[in-house]
Amino acid sequence: MLRCLASSVAVWRASAGAGHCQRLAADGARRAAGAAAAPPRSPRFSELTGGDVDFFRGLLGDRGVVTDPDALEPYNSDWMRKYRGRSRLALRPASTEQAAAALARCSARRLAVVPQGGNTGLVGGSVPVHDEVVLSLGAMNQIISFDEASGVLVAQAGCVLQALDDYLAPRGFMMPLDLGAKGSCQIGGNVSTNAGGLRLLRYGSLHGSVLGLEVALADGSVLDLLSVLRKDNTGYDLKQLFIGAEGSLGVVTAVAVQCAPRPASVQLAFLAVPSFGAVRAVLSMAKRRLGEVLSACEFLDAASMATAVEFLPGAANPLQGQQQQQQQQQQQQQQQQPGSGGGSGSGASAAETEGPGQPPFYMLIETHGSDAAHDAEKLERFLEAAMGEGLVGDGTIAASDAQAAAIWRVREGVTEALTRRGPVFKYDLSIPLPELYALVEAVRARMDGLPGVRVVGYGHVGDGNLHLNVSVPRGGAGGGSTSSNPGSSSSSSSSSSSSGGSGGGGRGGARWSEAELSAAVLERLEPFVYEWTSERGGSISAEHGLGLMKAEAIGYSKPANAVALMARVKALFDPAGILNPYKVLPAAALKAG
Repeated sequence: MLRCLASSVAVWRASAGAGHCQRLAADGARRAAGAAAAPPRSPRFSELTGGDVDFFRGLLGDRGVVTDPDALEPYNSDWMRKYRGRSRLALRPASTEQAAAALARCSARRLAVVPQGGNTGLVGGSVPVHDEVVLSLGAMNQIISFDEASGVLVAQAGCVLQALDDYLAPRGFMMPLDLGAKGSCQIGGNVSTNAGGLRLLRYGSLHGSVLGLEVALADGSVLDLLSVLRKDNTGYDLKQLFIGAEGSLGVVTAVAVQCAPRPASVQLAFLAVPSFGAVRAVLSMAKRRLGEVLSACEFLDAASMATAVEFLPGAANPLQGQQQQQQQQQQQQQQQQPGSGGGSGSGASAAETEGPGQPPFYMLIETHGSDAAHDAEKLERFLEAAMGEGLVGDGTIAASDAQAAAIWRVREGVTEALTRRGPVFKYDLSIPLPELYALVEAVRARMDGLPGVRVVGYGHVGDGNLHLNVSVPRGGAGGGSTSSNPGSSSSSSSSSSSSGGSGGGGRGGARWSEAELSAAVLERLEPFVYEWTSERGGSISAEHGLGLMKAEAIGYSKPANAVALMARVKALFDPAGILNPYKVLPAAALKAG
């Protein structure tokens, strides 16, 4: 029966070439880290000189130029401390004119440039690979205009997504995009990666909601496509080339966005679901019965829930009683005490973390509407029907904004929880819905014999977007430890020896170090994940982009002639190749283009 709630990547990849993980120290925490092997620095790029720095100081002033090594640290590394460059200069223009003038200088001097927004990406797309000049858009954070009749917002590229939504709220509108990183990601970066987010099911992608762009090109010229028109059928729609191009064709400096009316009614249900087949059936029923008010449909598996509850401060399973929550909190406190092992390196079984008899899947169903009473009744009838058909075993409807926030905290906090557990290999994939979770099961089987390794699957089931995560316990694990996959069937791991995994044989009870586990995990993951996805007509990048991590893997999702055509487009817009080099496209295609 239904009840109301009563209380409130990191992608750490080992270097394929080196076959081991690079050790990094960050914020006092040891992380087994490794990024996609960096290509060599291109000899076509010039070295930065004192004359260059003097020019930029004259253009931007002292506040617009960063050269101090300590101050450069956040520009040289992503938020997960996975990708790290060695730029000696970061520029902070405050206007399109300044950004364009900076690019003109870089073009004339053949200085490579990496555009950078909030730096919240997961594939190394916004940090230097070598010594590229960082062009930070953070100081370009002004709202240019907003029309309350049409709902069109025009803003500089450095505006933070949450700040834009806060601006729109009292005016009765909202951004059509919502991300877990909304408090720090910037709209220019969102556009440049074609970020999807939690509510694409209702509001669509940025390819549809972005009406216009202003772009500073590599040569310093400005392409003014900043239209606020919903209809403009004059020639090629060039702005679409820059949406998802990751700054490789030009630097987005301003955006015109069609905003959505803010809903007067928001309803949220959290459900326990017995199988992924039932997850698909619930989605289908939600589309039919909730129709136009359905705004989000998310899923997470038992391993996701276990990780969030175990490692995310303040997180609790919304379907567990107060007594169970208190027991979990006590267990979490004990695990976090020095010497306890934190639960991360012990290879503790998932059943211990999530508890026996817990459902293998959870779903969040959200509606946006204009009539709270009508929408609540519609949601309740939908849930009653889903339970009546055996698709939902238990559920709760948030009775307040605070309760809804607590539910979203679990879903949005899985990424943070995973990084707290240890190194994580993350994959952002689009897969046809009937086979979406089969990849998680296949990867889980391949991890058999690797102690403490946890395979986690969650994502935007409403648009077929899977976030596959493979978590390595911090500090490693004992050779006698078991795998740590809540909700998984023990029989699912029997095929690893025939699927390329080396198993745990030959090590006996020897302890696996964090680096050894990470290297073994990577060996079993790639190229298997890309091949599996490609064979089923999926995409190796659903919403995070390609960056450095996947540039050489684009062929798994695009045919060779399409990649060659992309390289020709790149050469047309950026003939010197100074914009975000080493990213998005494979080196061979760029050389041929």
